[in-house]
Amino acid sequence: MAGAGMAIAVLTSGGDAQGMNAAVRAVTRMGIYVGAKVFLIYEGYEGLVEGGDNIKQANWLSVSNIIQLGGTVIGSARCKAFTTRAGRLRATRNLVEHGITNLCVIGGDGSLTGADIFRSEWGGLLEELVRDGQISEEVARENCHLNIVGLVGSIDNDFCGTDMTIGTDSALHRIMEVIDAITTTAQSHQRTFVLEVMGRHCGYLALVSGLASGADWLFIPESPPEDGWEDFMCERLGETRSRGSRLNIIIIAEGAIDRSGKPISSNYVKDLVVQRLGFDTRVTVLGHVQRGGTPSAFDRVLSSKMGMEAVMALLEATPDTPACVVSLSGNQSVRLPLMECVQVTKDVQKAMDEKRFEEAIQLRGRSFENNWNIYKLLAHQKPAQEKSPFSMAILNVGAPAAGMNAAVRSAVRIGICKGHTVYVVSDGFEGLSKGQIREVGWHDVAGWLGRGGSMLGTKRTLPKTCMEKIVENVRKFNIQGLLVIGGFEAYEGVLQLVEARGQYEELCIIMCVIPATISNNVPGTDFSLGSDTAVNAAMESCDRIKQSASGTKRRVFIVETMGGYCGYLSTVTGIAVGADAAYVYEDPFTIHDLKANVEHLTDKMKTDIQRGLVLRNEKCHEHYTTEFLYNLYSSEGKGIFDCRINVLGHLQQGGAPTPFDRNYGTKLGVKAVLWMSEKLQEVYRKGRVFANSADSACVIGLRKKVVAFSPVTELKKVTDFEHRLPQEQWWLNLRLMLKMLANYQISLTEYISGKMEHVTRRTLSIEKGF
Repeated sequence: MAGAGMAIAVLTSGGDAQGMNAAVRAVTRMGIYVGAKVFLIYEGYEGLVEGGDNIKQANWLSVSNIIQLGGTVIGSARCKAFTTRAGRLRATRNLVEHGITNLCVIGGDGSLTGADIFRSEWGGLLEELVRDGQISEEVARENCHLNIVGLVGSIDNDFCGTDMTIGTDSALHRIMEVIDAITTTAQSHQRTFVLEVMGRHCGYLALVSGLASGADWLFIPESPPEDGWEDFMCERLGETRSRGSRLNIIIIAEGAIDRSGKPISSNYVKDLVVQRLGFDTRVTVLGHVQRGGTPSAFDRVLSSKMGMEAVMALLEATPDTPACVVSLSGNQSVRLPLMECVQVTKDVQKAMDEKRFEEAIQLRGRSFENNWNIYKLLAHQKPAQEKSPFSMAILNVGAPAAGMNAAVRSAVRIGICKGHTVYVVSDGFEGLSKGQIREVGWHDVAGWLGRGGSMLGTKRTLPKTCMEKIVENVRKFNIQGLLVIGGFEAYEGVLQLVEARGQYEELCIIMCVIPATISNNVPGTDFSLGSDTAVNAAMESCDRIKQSASGTKRRVFIVETMGGYCGYLSTVTGIAVGADAAYVYEDPFTIHDLKANVEHLTDKMKTDIQRGLVLRNEKCHEHYTTEFLYNLYSSEGKGIFDCRINVLGHLQQGGAPTPFDRNYGTKLGVKAVLWMSEKLQEVYRKGRVFANSADSACVIGLRKKVVAFSPVTELKKVTDFEHRLPQEQWWLNLRLMLKMLANYQISLTEYISGKMEHVTRRTLSIEKGF
């Protein structure tokens, strides 16, 4: 075993964050998996200093059934003693007693900086212990070097260099739940609400929740409002009301300041609105609600991924490698030098203290800056400089997916900003053929952000069944740009339109597809709009099923998920709920695999965890149906465990969009229309649009870290049309993690380690997607 003879300790420190348990579970299990001893340190650095019962060796079952719990089960405490050399000396002695020379710290920048100081003093601390006769020279030699790896757990997402920190996505879930609930009561009473969210030094939560809720006004510490903002704000709120809106929402980060650095409090804002406008105004301070609750699917998968990578980083560490933090970049794990990240994080604070606000926003990273610019673009209508000669139509195609409405809203508004005539089409391509087309204005899409499903209505009809009529309406309404938001049918439909250009000149227009489907099976993107919401819906159901299985001992649940032939939904849900297996079409399985899984569960029933959860993608195998699996597991497990079936069905399509899907839809809508506007300009000659090059009809998508536009004709070469799948799918490498964390013995050679990357001002300015 690669880790034989190693001892790893894991602790959580600083403020808690949802997802820390998933990280503790992953570090513990991956450590045991590679053959190391793993110790859990209770109560953070305090437990490290106190020692004794606070340091306990863990086994595989120590971290069972914790992935769905918020907070941290091993506790976290602020520790004064560790900030002193005497405290660190005691900590050294406690670690050496257990032979621990590898430390994984899950916490914020303060906790991680402390760990780095500890590491740099380690040699000196050992010498002091030898001098005091507390340890022998031989013991000091055996433990001569301390390796450290950090995982950033902080709901504020305030650590530079990392795309997302553990807990941020879950905190956004809590905030959006509150905003959705407040919206309904505010509309009933025509109220204004001032919502205060966490973020003493970082406005990330306020910014993203403002963008995801379409708030009327936003205060963040990185960009204080211009002097005289009071007048602007009241004018803006009054304007929104006079246009028929029944509510106003103002979001304020707790660390909000004005240009001179004076704090802006939520009560000050409330009193201002009451005095100047006389609106009925209430303040809601979200406080510690944001830290609570169950972790979102993203946080569970992120933490599991980072926990495994942390163990690999410790395995590969040498005395010369700098202490690193494990992070996610796009959907790849990376390692970043800890102190470089801490330095840039301090630079942001310094820039804010010295009132260099533009720079503070840039140092936060490109996606922060993007969020801020898009918020400003969409929050309030700015009259277009000039009317453009172009008109574009927007439609939804395929099955409903959460986030479609957010994309329509931002696309409509950016189109209007650009001066285009914007049409929306009801019921997909069928509606386009029947002429169900209407022009929309800025306010027609107000309040669409948080709505699930499709407000325009959507159908699976493909254009080839009604091509003549579609062409007729494209000509009649003079449509020069077509934005199609939908699943595999949207992509296939646009491909059919492009292939019909030879016959119909009217189809030589600019077309763009925004992939929106819970199955995540559209080529040209790593993530489809709506798949995050679906994974969360499936995960919440599985959490409940798991709870029921814990109540009745020795029960295995077989849960069927949607997704067509694409196994993304069942794989990611499987990781998020700690499933024992997830059967998918892309990872072929035989009767031998099924037998191995049954034996695996039989062994599991002999331990203290007497429950099992098996996921099956709806089309993973022609003959091994859900019914078949049920019969197989029931007869093979007879007398050991009993079985139940659960088909999740359409609840995976429903519900309000998650913060990620609201945000992702908003950004894709903006980027798609900006791209279309640019293309329309390029192909506009003598008063008409004529586009027939491959790059005039594209799928917009997130690929690794960048937003890319891929021509549908190019994507055709890498598509399996029979099974409606891209030929290559990045998420298949997540299956390794699913199997490892479920205790299947597979070789480590398939594991791809993250690379060490550096964090500088230049790397922060790179477009990071979302």
